[in-house]
Amino acid sequence: MKFKYDVLVIGGGHAGCEAATAAANMGAMTCLITMDMNKIGQMSCNPAIGGIAKGQIVREIDALGGYMGLVTDATAIQFRMLNRSKGPAVWSPRAQCDRGKFIWEWRTRLDHTDNLDIFQDQADELLVDNNKVLGIKTIWGIDLYARTVIITAGTFLNGLMHIGKRKVEGGRCAEPAVHNFTESITRHGIRSARMKTGTPVRIDRRSVHFEEMEPQPGESDYHQFSYHGQYRHLPQLPCWTCNTNEEVHDVLRSGLAESPLFNGQIQSTGPRYCPSIETKLVTFPDKDSHPLFLEPEGTDTNEMYLNGFSSSMPWDIQLSAIHKIPALRDAKIYRPGYAIEYDYFDPTQLKHSLESKIIDGLFFAGQVNGTTGYEEAGGQGIVAGINAALLCTGKDPFIMKRDESYIGVLIDDLTTKGVDEPYRMFTSRAEYRILLRQDDADARLTERAYNIGIAKRDRYDWWIQKKENIDRILNYCNTTSVKPTEVNDFLVQLGTSPIKGSTKITDLVARPQVNFENLSAVMPNLKEVIETTPNRKEEIAEAAEIKLKYKGYIDRERVFAEKMHRLEDIKIKGHFKYSELHDLSTECRQKLEHIQPETLAQASRIPGVSPSDINVLLVLMGR
Repeated sequence: MKFKYDVLVIGGGHAGCEAATAAANMGAMTCLITMDMNKIGQMSCNPAIGGIAKGQIVREIDALGGYMGLVTDATAIQFRMLNRSKGPAVWSPRAQCDRGKFIWEWRTRLDHTDNLDIFQDQADELLVDNNKVLGIKTIWGIDLYARTVIITAGTFLNGLMHIGKRKVEGGRCAEPAVHNFTESITRHGIRSARMKTGTPVRIDRRSVHFEEMEPQPGESDYHQFSYHGQYRHLPQLPCWTCNTNEEVHDVLRSGLAESPLFNGQIQSTGPRYCPSIETKLVTFPDKDSHPLFLEPEGTDTNEMYLNGFSSSMPWDIQLSAIHKIPALRDAKIYRPGYAIEYDYFDPTQLKHSLESKIIDGLFFAGQVNGTTGYEEAGGQGIVAGINAALLCTGKDPFIMKRDESYIGVLIDDLTTKGVDEPYRMFTSRAEYRILLRQDDADARLTERAYNIGIAKRDRYDWWIQKKENIDRILNYCNTTSVKPTEVNDFLVQLGTSPIKGSTKITDLVARPQVNFENLSAVMPNLKEVIETTPNRKEEIAEAAEIKLKYKGYIDRERVFAEKMHRLEDIKIKGHFKYSELHDLSTECRQKLEHIQPETLAQASRIPGVSPSDINVLLVLMGR
């Protein structure tokens, strides 16, 4: 039994699981501390992974050598690719998962990870000496020492749950809150504050009138989350849709005086983009209805999740309101929805590696950094795990730029801009989203991950094989011409102009009406080139087609990104005493002094720093 490690990870949620496996897979002796080994990777809210921009993050975790994509594919009970009506820059995979199987799939992977121990206990005190982390003391008085510590405590730090006027301490339903640990961190100068989130009622499927709801089936094509794993194998189940109505709203309005969100009981800020049903009524008073989605929690349970009905209203108000929905008029519930307040730490006090600027060797990842969502947590977790392992060996940190990954955008936003509400990733937050597609995360990240030791050889070999097959298809399209007699009838049928002379396949595929699938029907040689791909041919063909169709946009965005890289290369940390630079605006001086950006590009993204301020810094750097 060891009590001294390279890396200690505090918390077994989505950030903690990715952090622990990342550090261990890089060779660091790692210990994951969790309060309940039977709830590792617990989906505290909706048992779903992915969504707009979130799906891209999961693909990036997978490309780096993480496990969220593999675990999701193994436990998915419904898969959909969102935003198909738009361009591939915003296509986003999403999967409904079996909650129980998701936990045990994660537990199995942790149990079979070399260099990783799991210890069931609770952190009580952070051990620090001379601004250097030493380890933790647990509630049972056990001292665990480590060269680095990663805090991924989710909503457990001083967690307080609310249903109506009743308050119960806890990290989530039926699990205790963690006391003292926040205070053992903030006494060293790390700032903390409070945030709020919530979850909906859970319903017994046997009491639902499904004939009065609209089914929402999933998709069964080749798309999945992992570039490396197997296709979905669990039974695929539908979700169901319905709407609130004025009767529902009247019941909810009658209970607003007892809502902790509006009676002053909850002071902290909740997620803007996942509001409670009572917040929707107040924010959108003119709307007659709001959409709801009834989603299965697993293949072997009757428990269902009412997406869109997050609430902390009194339980009887929640139940009465639900019974005003025709399809749910006889609904039985397993538990009401509730809100939860918890501590988080100011992410502007972190480096881009997610290491604290104040305590050496201390890392933070997940909701403790002010984010919301399993995917955002997992993305931070794998970065923190990688960098904790690298720090133990004295190597440079692993940092991803904003044009390299959504995870890079997420971490840059957190450390540069901070948060005043729970941060959720959207495609609109990324200025280079045509470069950050869900189809090419492996092209962006797998080789880097292999070079630092987290992506293993089999994953790297698969990427090289995929890259070679994409290049083979692209080369064929770039070098092969077709004659008008071969394709003009086909083009006219599609409603696009016929060609007048020999034309490269590349130019044909660039047309919106033309794709590999319909073009292969009239060009057997193209079909043969695609079909000879040894495996995952649909995924490879899609990646090649996107490269052809969007080449102009991709190249233009790459030029913009390269220009910004010049500012990323200008290191400014430690060069200035900003308070003495009176050519800068007062707000700029205060923000730069507070955040201490590493580069000029990071400084340019800080709210309150103007282009003229950046020009002043450029001139001063020139001197």
